[in-house]
Amino acid sequence: MTDIIFRKSCLTAPSFTALVVLSSALSVNAQTVLPETIIPPTNQVSISTVATEEIASRTITPRPGTVETSSLMLNSGSPEATEKIEPANHIAQSPIGIGRTTRGGSSYIGVGTNIGASGNYSSLSDGNFTIISKVGLTKTLSVRPSVILGTDTTFLVPITYDFSFKSPDPFTEPLPIAPYVGVGAAIRTGDTSNTAVLVTGGIDVPLNSSLTATASVNAGFFDKTDVGVLLGVGYNFRGF
Repeated sequence: MTDIIFRKSCLTAPSFTALVVLSSALSVNAQTVLPETIIPPTNQVSISTVATEEIASRTITPRPGTVETSSLMLNSGSPEATEKIEPANHIAQSPIGIGRTTRGGSSYIGVGTNIGASGNYSSLSDGNFTIISKVGLTKTLSVRPSVILGTDTTFLVPITYDFSFKSPDPFTEPLPIAPYVGVGAAIRTGDTSNTAVLVTGGIDVPLNSSLTATASVNAGFFDKTDVGVLLGVGYNFRGF
């Protein structure tokens, strides 16, 4: 009996020792295990990047009658879409053309007569045969050279501003009367030639597509002021 108990003790002691050693080994092993490191794949591609490249490479063909409301069309990022339209800061000007039509009518060249009103210094104050003309420069400006023949031939070279009457009713034609005013030079020739300031004002009346009647008052400020009334008819032309 004693022998049996001794054998059980001998068997139990090594078993207990083995269990303790095994538990210690497991504990040490559990403490020395390094945490697992997760390394993300290097070839991972962002879903949003793929989607953006796919949308950017898509060709969109506009169709008449449709309105694009997609944010892609509003913010495409292309230079054409982001280009800013700057307002024009220059003043529009009428093109210059020698002999062009002004708002007062066509350019013309013709003949007429001068009737002296006052003064006695140049042929502007006498009754004389006259060559008249109008040469349009812009829509509103023209030069009107004239030659009053006589003992002391006088050249009139005014630059005029042309007007046009507008009818209050937009459905009726404007009045066919085109007034003008201007300043320039009056040049007296002869033994005592002289140049003076010229002031002029008058009206043009289109007679038809080929002829224009004109009447003007001209004042030349020589040593004495000469005033004359010019009446004439011109043949219309356009440009040179």
